[in-house]
Amino acid sequence: MFQDFLRPAAAGAAAALVLAPVVSAQDYSLQPSFGSINLSAGFLPDPYERRLTAGGSIRAQNRFSNCRGYIANAPDFSLYYTAGSQDLFINVDSEADTTLVVNGPDGRWYCDDDGADAPFNPLLHWQTPQSGRYDIWVGTYSTGSGVPATLFISELGEATVRGGLNMQSASGVDITAPARHNVILNGGFLPDPEQVFVQAGGNIRAADAISGQCRGYVDYAPTVQLTYNGSGSLHIYTHGNADTTLAINAPDGQWFCNDDAIGTDAGISFTAGTQGVYDIYVGTYSSGRADTTLRISEIRLGYAPGGK
Repeated sequence: MFQDFLRPAAAGAAAALVLAPVVSAQDYSLQPSFGSINLSAGFLPDPYERRLTAGGSIRAQNRFSNCRGYIANAPDFSLYYTAGSQDLFINVDSEADTTLVVNGPDGRWYCDDDGADAPFNPLLHWQTPQSGRYDIWVGTYSTGSGVPATLFISELGEATVRGGLNMQSASGVDITAPARHNVILNGGFLPDPEQVFVQAGGNIRAADAISGQCRGYVDYAPTVQLTYNGSGSLHIYTHGNADTTLAINAPDGQWFCNDDAIGTDAGISFTAGTQGVYDIYVGTYSSGRADTTLRISEIRLGYAPGGK
């Protein structure tokens, strides 16, 4: 995963947000090409990030007079946001010159080109964001499509990617790399908990490679890839003598991290929308490796048969 860097926005950052009057709207009723996410104020990890490709065949300025770049007809991504007292930032980081077009919950269109601190990156900043759906188009300044980019959503400020878009970097993790263990479970699986004996840890600092909210050291590839075909609550936790951590990329693309939920064992619970693929990194709090057991349960976090 990419390494994120967050900068608090300057006081005048709202000036980067440009309202574009509608001439003929993009079709926000179409399915977003790269999915959607539900986020509430205070979400973690912050920033949320989504890899996608920018660009399209439609000249944004022909649709919205204050917009720049070339975009697709369908949204690239949709954010369903429950606002609180925090600001909201949406920005893009790419090696190419990219632009942003967003249709907000208020029905207005917002555009930016080069508003971020990082060169040629767009950023939109809402100081008092509304709750609702934000449909997002990531464009390219020049004609073209299929340009690699990363969309960031944050309440803290602008986020950027260290080291470009090379997921094979030794400083990052790659959820597409083959996992050491693969587990497929249906709802109501037995025995519960499912147990996988794993080697935790690695030489990659999770706080750098995944999110500042993560702890410990992990490997480049997932420790376990879990495919879950149920619909109930799902609890993933470690059990052993080592001080372990967890970082999990959930089916919706969000990262979840924990350290010390159960003593020195880590644990994370998922209670809704649980079906799908979980890329699980079992880390050690200190650098190095250690043997431990990963447990997966539908009963409760930390459930141990016979109290063991």
